[in-house]
Amino acid sequence: MIEILLIEDSAADARLTAEALKEGDDEFHLSVINDGESALRFLRQSGTFAQAPRPHLVILDLGLPRKSGLELLAEIKSDPKLAAIPVVVFTTSQSGVDAQRAFELHANCFVPKPPELGDFFARVRLMKQFWLRTVALPPGDGSV
Repeated sequence: MIEILLIEDSAADARLTAEALKEGDDEFHLSVINDGESALRFLRQSGTFAQAPRPHLVILDLGLPRKSGLELLAEIKSDPKLAAIPVVVFTTSQSGVDAQRAFELHANCFVPKPPELGDFFARVRLMKQFWLRTVALPPGDGSV
């Protein structure tokens, strides 16, 4: 079973992303965290997240409370136990500066959220097609 961690502070965007991901017959488990500090504890399986599943893929928004998406990305990619987990930045930011910084921090891709609902669903379906059906993801147990 593929484990996906969605780190998104907007309840509406999290719900829409989850709905779009559920389309089709792919088997995966989705966990949703809404702030950067909790996401880091989830990824490190610490505290109340000691039993959290290790994700195969992270979908990360940049505008998070308590620790920004870019700060979180830097911590993920600098931690040897987490660095191999692919991180898709999925954000409302259209900023070239944000995209450049995300890639400098080793994001695996930068996907702007489109404002139109139909385009939003299409974008999530394309991400799902690529990450769940096309590429080989690293094992979720951290053994790369």
